[in-house]
Amino acid sequence: MDALQRFAAVLVPSLCAACERPCAAAEIVCAACARELAAAVPLCGEPPPGVDRCWSLAPHRGVARELVVALKFRGLRPVAELMAARIATDAPPELLEGPIVPVPPAPRRARARGFDPADDLAAHLHLHNDRTLLLCLRRRGEGRQVGRRRAERLGAPPSIEAIGPVPERILLVDDVLTTGATLASCAAALRGAGASRVAAITFARRL
Repeated sequence: MDALQRFAAVLVPSLCAACERPCAAAEIVCAACARELAAAVPLCGEPPPGVDRCWSLAPHRGVARELVVALKFRGLRPVAELMAARIATDAPPELLEGPIVPVPPAPRRARARGFDPADDLAAHLHLHNDRTLLLCLRRRGEGRQVGRRRAERLGAPPSIEAIGPVPERILLVDDVLTTGATLASCAAALRGAGASRVAAITFARRL
């Protein structure tokens, strides 16, 4: 950091993306939130239908939840880099195989944000893990899962289709696993296009 950057950091200190308290310059989260995130216990529960294995870095609460909110609803895109770095470090190595495929967004939501959290997370994981990034899924229609009740999510999952070539082994990536309806729709589209092994990784999972 040069002198000008240090001076700017004094005038406008960096704020933690999770708790919004001052933190070290160029850091995404403060030391306390970093410790809480490091102590989170990964989840390997029952995978959604069509997914062979599913792993999540942390439960969707506390710092993990606030980071998801910061990325999805506050537009703090550097958070995706932190998420990817933690996943690359902590995820079982056998899961980090095959091309990385982000879960596709609802088109209207992606246009409104100007970016997509799953795309950003997958892109950073691709850089950390040196795996191919493959955009081979598309969501049809404008339906959203956010804000819907569990029964509604499961009863009317998003319509997703595969586009372009699909390899045999796929790693689906998303920011949050809620009911698993979206991951299941992605897996069905991928298997219908020729995939034989579909794993999934998310940053957080709702319990």
